[in-house]
Amino acid sequence: MTDTDEIWSRRRLLRSAVGASGLLLAGCGQTEPPTYGNLLRMGDYVTYKAHRLFLPEQSLAREYNRSDISPIPATGTVDPGNPDAYGFNPTYGENYARLHRGKFADWRISVEGSVVRPATFSLADLQRMPARTQITRHTCEEGWSAIAEWTGVPLSHVLQTVGILPEARYVQFFAYDYFADGIDMLDALHPQTILAYGLNGRSLPLAHGAPLRLRVERQIGYKSMKFLRRIVVTDKFEDHGVFGPLQNGWSWYAGI
Repeated sequence: MTDTDEIWSRRRLLRSAVGASGLLLAGCGQTEPPTYGNLLRMGDYVTYKAHRLFLPEQSLAREYNRSDISPIPATGTVDPGNPDAYGFNPTYGENYARLHRGKFADWRISVEGSVVRPATFSLADLQRMPARTQITRHTCEEGWSAIAEWTGVPLSHVLQTVGILPEARYVQFFAYDYFADGIDMLDALHPQTILAYGLNGRSLPLAHGAPLRLRVERQIGYKSMKFLRRIVVTDKFEDHGVFGPLQNGWSWYAGI
């Protein structure tokens, strides 16, 4: 290949990339990621659109064998009921500590918003629902990864139980620490998106989000929120302000 041929080849590649980006940015669909119109986060937007355009909606993250299970550290908030620990929220922390002392017998999670039948569920209620166990890789934004076995109820089953309204587009999650986040309905209905109450064959440990955490296997680890207390189905995107990922330097969509 001559220098001239290489230059033209690069130009064709660049034009193709620009053209593809244009298709992604103008792509049809019922949801738009919150990065739309924000030049600093346009890369997030292109990633979101690329995944939605090129990957089958129900494609599964890889699942492993029990022999592949590895140690998995707990990071971030490890006890939202400890007033001296990272992530303590005085509004909900004391209540979490009380629930923890009672072995979560009185714990309830509410599911509300754009649903037909708003409801609250105890841990026992969720454990009576159809369960899914999956051995998957947790990929952390800090550069480490670990393989673990998670057991829980598919989020899709819970949403089916309460009945999502036709205009529903997002599912928002609220924790006992300060954090809140959301996913779109495609990820919410994905078969590997579960509300996990078990880790490696045992009850979910405190540091890993007891009694219930989200598992979003097709996104980076921080999307799998711990210490869930409330779920809200919405028809519009919410960035959750200073408690959400966007204002803290994280992507809303972190697909892998």
